[in-house]
Amino acid sequence: MKLKNVFIIAALVTAGVLPLACERIFPDAPADETLLDGPMEGLTHGEYQQFNRGDFLFNDLVFTPETGLGPIFVATSCGACHPGDGKGHPFTSFIRFGQDDGTGNKYLDQGAPQLQHRAIPGYEPEKLPEGAPHTTLIAPAVTGLGFLDLVPDEDLLAMAEANKSNEDGVRGRPNWINLPSYVKPRANAIQDDQGRYIGRFGFKGSVYDLLQQTVDALNQDIGITSIYNPVDPYSLLEVEPEIAATDIHDMVFYLKTLKAPIQRNVNDSQIQEGKAIFAQIGCESCHKETLKTGKSPIAALSEKEFHPYTDLLLHDLGPEMDDGYTEGSARTSEWRTAPLWGIGLAKDSQGGNMYLMHDGRAKNIDEAIMLHGGEGDYSRQNYSNLPEQEKQKLIRFLESL
Repeated sequence: MKLKNVFIIAALVTAGVLPLACERIFPDAPADETLLDGPMEGLTHGEYQQFNRGDFLFNDLVFTPETGLGPIFVATSCGACHPGDGKGHPFTSFIRFGQDDGTGNKYLDQGAPQLQHRAIPGYEPEKLPEGAPHTTLIAPAVTGLGFLDLVPDEDLLAMAEANKSNEDGVRGRPNWINLPSYVKPRANAIQDDQGRYIGRFGFKGSVYDLLQQTVDALNQDIGITSIYNPVDPYSLLEVEPEIAATDIHDMVFYLKTLKAPIQRNVNDSQIQEGKAIFAQIGCESCHKETLKTGKSPIAALSEKEFHPYTDLLLHDLGPEMDDGYTEGSARTSEWRTAPLWGIGLAKDSQGGNMYLMHDGRAKNIDEAIMLHGGEGDYSRQNYSNLPEQEKQKLIRFLESL
């Protein structure tokens, strides 16, 4: 019977019938705008090869004790917290702890800044020190980060300066941070009077660039040491690197060259009306639609206009969002404006439901808006006063991003 099937398949191939049959068997590939992962357009052949190497390391490589995992850790791979390069789920949430002001973390000798709540056999996971200020976080989407990385410092400061004249109470400021020794400032980087630089990644804007983000995540999430951070998070001693520097740079390149999320149904009249309402009620004071990159050796990223809906600045969101924990010079109620691009695809990586804000406490866009106190209160009140039909147009616009 098996031999007969072989002859049948061979005959179908010869007759040219099998490709048509395969088309009927296999589903169509999903549209590009429905996916968060994938390379940006315009990469060279060599860049595309490096992207693929980084893609494997980020999404497919699972660390084990034999390859450096732990001994205490949060996850065994990058993709475990960023499925499909999208947002994480409360099931994979993690805890940061130890700092409640801008003077530095006082719990570094007790495992801060991140709680490693899992351990390999023979070891005990960390426990949160009693009384330590802390917050729960879910991983953000990682697409489009290369564009955010290249917004010039002067543009960020210009937005902060322009905020000072806002009548809606929105201010916004950068989180000035000290750089690790291995991080090199960008060309034309701006320092403050204390020699600090502007952070733009992380929930509090406390991370300078994608190299620092990757090194920190490998170390704090997975327990992987490198030449950049050789300190084992369990023993707090320097050990041999557990990942090659070339692998780290391939991962960084992958994050830099992931495509930006693509808006869907842009010609829908209700979505266009929702976009107008978004600006009308003041949301764009923080969630800036359009930014532009500076020069980059990656041509696909150099001097490009893009639409992330963020200003990358810190904003005080009031007591509703005050977790009593902070990073860098940010106050406990201050958060970096989260980019809104890709928000409509959040549920695809979250099990079919939405978990929004830094900790996933908002189960839909309406709840997320209503958590915007402090500098966001003006827009929140304007949203609350909208007729229900107008609210739905606004939400439909956000879901298209």
